[in-house]
Amino acid sequence: MTAPTTPAVPPIPMGSPVLPLLVAETFGPTLQGEGPSTGQQAVFLRLSRCNLSCPRCDTPYTWDVSRFDLRAHTTQRTAEEVVRWVLAQPTRLLVITGGEPLLQQDRLLPVVEAVTEAGRRVEIETNGTVVPLTDLVASTASFNVSPKLPGFAGARDGRRRIDSAALSALAASGRAVFKFVATSAAELEEIARLQERFGLDPVWVMPEGTNSKEVLGGMRELADAVIARGWHLSSRLHVLLWEDTRGR
Repeated sequence: MTAPTTPAVPPIPMGSPVLPLLVAETFGPTLQGEGPSTGQQAVFLRLSRCNLSCPRCDTPYTWDVSRFDLRAHTTQRTAEEVVRWVLAQPTRLLVITGGEPLLQQDRLLPVVEAVTEAGRRVEIETNGTVVPLTDLVASTASFNVSPKLPGFAGARDGRRRIDSAALSALAASGRAVFKFVATSAAELEEIARLQERFGLDPVWVMPEGTNSKEVLGGMRELADAVIARGWHLSSRLHVLLWEDTRGR
């Protein structure tokens, strides 16, 4: 029997940063649960640390030092280690999430470039408060941008939740979709204002919820109003299938 071969890792550029990535977890193959790629097989790279403090965030172990020892929930991995893990998986889609991945975009760039060069597709999930590097935009298939509405963001985040330069750059990239978590149809007015101000398109709206009952109820409440505005409605497929199981 022929022994399995180790996936070839495209060369990491010599000028790449030597600092490792701060990784909260890797998991998959599973299914992308949100936005335009919902239902597609994917592997996930979740990075640690965030620049916002949303109280209803479902990954507090990536940022909340008041409840978690972040060191205990973080591993340090080189770009080569991450690329080798991604290419060892059978799926064609890598989703990079967080936390806020763009806080580490200089360390992340070699990973995205190598994975893309190997013929895989990369999506980066971001809160839209960090301007992406030009080289990162060129190598990333899609930025799934989720600006935070007042009802979701932490009180101390204030104006930090909306960054004009970052949203303008992402909108101009032609590689971004904008996905808002809404708790009620009343919040759609704020989304409409942001869409008009920054030229955000396409717009997806997703209900908040950590169990299938909440997600389905939210989708039913939002659906007609989202359709009337010409937007798209996203489920949280992973929650509908596996509730709040971590790593799915």
